[in-house]
Amino acid sequence: MQLHRRLQLLILLLSSLAAAAHNITLLLEGNHNFTTFNRYLSLTHLAEDINARTTITVLAVDNVAMADFFSSAHNPSIGTLKNILSLHVLLDYFGARKLHDLADGSALAATLFQASGYAPGSTGVVNITDLQGGKVAFSPKDNCGVLDVYFVKSLKEIPYNISVIQISKILPSVEAEAPTVDPGWMNLTTLMSDHGCKEFADTLSASSEAFSTYKDNVEGGLTVFCPSDGPFQAFRPRFNNLTAADKVSLLEFYGIPIYMSMTMLRSDNGPVNTLATDGSKKFGFTVQNDGQVVTLKTEINIVRISGTIIDQQPLAIYVTDDVLLPWELFNSEASPAPSPSPTLAPAPALAPGPGKAANAPKAAKQLSPPSPLSPADSPAYLPDGDEADQTDDNGADGLAIGSGGLGVVALASILGALSLTL
Repeated sequence: MQLHRRLQLLILLLSSLAAAAHNITLLLEGNHNFTTFNRYLSLTHLAEDINARTTITVLAVDNVAMADFFSSAHNPSIGTLKNILSLHVLLDYFGARKLHDLADGSALAATLFQASGYAPGSTGVVNITDLQGGKVAFSPKDNCGVLDVYFVKSLKEIPYNISVIQISKILPSVEAEAPTVDPGWMNLTTLMSDHGCKEFADTLSASSEAFSTYKDNVEGGLTVFCPSDGPFQAFRPRFNNLTAADKVSLLEFYGIPIYMSMTMLRSDNGPVNTLATDGSKKFGFTVQNDGQVVTLKTEINIVRISGTIIDQQPLAIYVTDDVLLPWELFNSEASPAPSPSPTLAPAPALAPGPGKAANAPKAAKQLSPPSPLSPADSPAYLPDGDEADQTDDNGADGLAIGSGGLGVVALASILGALSLTL
């Protein structure tokens, strides 16, 4: 009985390891028929979104179907292409067996396009229908019920975590295919102005140098921490007293040249560089968290992230409750270290009175570490464990473990610990 329980624990640990390490690029890399689809997942930064999620299904199309799409499309921008491909990422797990065993013969699945906020109404939802004769069809909500995209086969399934399946062609959607502005020219100031950061957005727009730096970094990844209107308005007189060069440095100080989701901010604490960092000009700050609350710290002050404007690869914009002040510009405001008190001779100890013990010094308090993040919700659907109807011959039974080394070390540690207890 004890051995059985240990084996169950090993299986659970191995499943957790696989779930935490899936990489869509590696899963598709071994199949030369999906190189175009795989390439555009990376170019649009959707690969990172997919890798950061669990309980997900990717509807992949082969090179022939991608070529057909591009021959009929009118040079879609990267932004439009991202919307189209995000419609092919379902926020639920659909293996081949589940597709052929849908309750009432159909199901609705939300997509990354729906979650992005760019899909009007429910146009980012995909209808899945089990047709007679074993066919399964897919249709976006804005496709008027036309069922002409079909399930072909399963490429890779890691149960309850990620399923990669082939469909016959790109899902047609008027909304997803609508022209968009490229991410590199996304109107950052409009996003900020509409969500409580108008004072900062107007100031950034007025600085062509700083604004250009922000725009140049969007496509490669950008995270912005914009002070909310009230605090920045109160800070404006001090901002106006800065030199022109210092104004640019301060505005660039509120951006970092990588994308950081809220989950990343809560787990990857530590110092970061900013758009203003330049050699000896550090212009950095420290990210720290207390449970779910994330704060930013310099030697001058600490501010708290109070809201999220957008959190979608490759751009994240957060609102802060105050104006973070860099040491390089405001070090004169830092509180001076207290002068050491003169050393006094210790007073003679008093003998305790009758029946009383001498007071012992109190022990210093120990701060407890931050609470760990709660585990992700369990998937809504749990299949009964039967294998998928079809699997691809190109490594469908393998397991991609990100960079590989971590998975091997963790697996060896688990097996070693198990052998010691058997």
